[in-house]
Amino acid sequence: MGVTVLHVAQPVDGGVARVVADLVRGQLAGGHRVAVACPPGGRLAGEAAASGAEVLPWAAVRSPGPSAAAEARRLHGIAARLRPDLLHLHSAKAGLAGRLAVRGRVPTVFQPHAWSFAAVTGPAAAGALRWERFGVRWAHAVLCVSEQERRDGMAAGVRARRWEVVPNGVDLARHTAADEDARRRARHALGLDPHAPLAVCVGRLCRQKGQDVLLDAWPQVLRRVPDARLALVGDGPQRVALEQRAARLSAGAGAGAAALLVGDVSDPRPWYAAADLVVLPSRWEGMALVPLEAMAAARPVVLAEVSGAAECLPPGERATALVPPEDPRALAAAVAAALADRAGCARRGVLAREQMAACHEVGRSVARVSRLYRELLAGTAVPRR
Repeated sequence: MGVTVLHVAQPVDGGVARVVADLVRGQLAGGHRVAVACPPGGRLAGEAAASGAEVLPWAAVRSPGPSAAAEARRLHGIAARLRPDLLHLHSAKAGLAGRLAVRGRVPTVFQPHAWSFAAVTGPAAAGALRWERFGVRWAHAVLCVSEQERRDGMAAGVRARRWEVVPNGVDLARHTAADEDARRRARHALGLDPHAPLAVCVGRLCRQKGQDVLLDAWPQVLRRVPDARLALVGDGPQRVALEQRAARLSAGAGAGAAALLVGDVSDPRPWYAAADLVVLPSRWEGMALVPLEAMAAARPVVLAEVSGAAECLPPGERATALVPPEDPRALAAAVAAALADRAGCARRGVLAREQMAACHEVGRSVARVSRLYRELLAGTAVPRR
């Protein structure tokens, strides 16, 4: 018999939303009653509703702050009405409000999707760490998307009663391998140069994703690969600043070599197909979904070596695909080397697709999360007070 699962999520776009939507679809297919509490207006609510889940509007801002107490009260009311068998909290805000709202009275899974204390500095980081150390008492399991994310939590003093690691997965039927014909079609549809070496960066335009580091690196890339192009796909709080930097870059290097800010797109697959290389220079992650989607499309990646990056790569790729975070020189060297060898990019892309099929198919991730649910529901410990 199916159980009632309540997913709580904020943010409602980007990788977190795609992970939640995949879990929702898989759990509905498994016969469970699934509800999603999330703020309206993002993609998650629409995708969850289209899948057949109950969508429960939950007013909550993205960042922790003075509104947290009211958000927790609203979430307490939602949980009291739904009476779920299990609560699954996604990311820092939902983890904060959900644990305050329920306090372990319902079996609770907290999934950080990258630790809150990694996203801030100074007193804010210290406060976030104190909360994670305290709030873990109200989680029956902490679900990490990479072994490094788990190790980071343990090293920071987060004492979970149970740790579980389930790497992110991708729907390989939706994210298919893009061959050379698919590349030509995508570039034509997007109005891109059919011949220029192209690097694509997909992600929210924010400090976490490090697009500023990539723009710092781009002049060095152009010195080695003068006809290279860069597309930044996404939107976010740093868009205006990044547009200004891209304009200066264009003025200095010529319009043909300008970085292109695409804006938000409902479907990034054409951009993966168009790319020779996908770059994600993040400052922190748990395990980013964009590289998995890119590799499913048979595109190689260059990643900042943050949590989850090394674990998602094919064997032998670490030397060419990983660079230190916030290091424009190293990033430029790796990107330029890849774009200067487009045949090599194609070979690396084939291996990347094989890695996704072997290790990151979304059905495997959904099954492992469902197994965790079953084990928690069969033997939930009394939460510590």
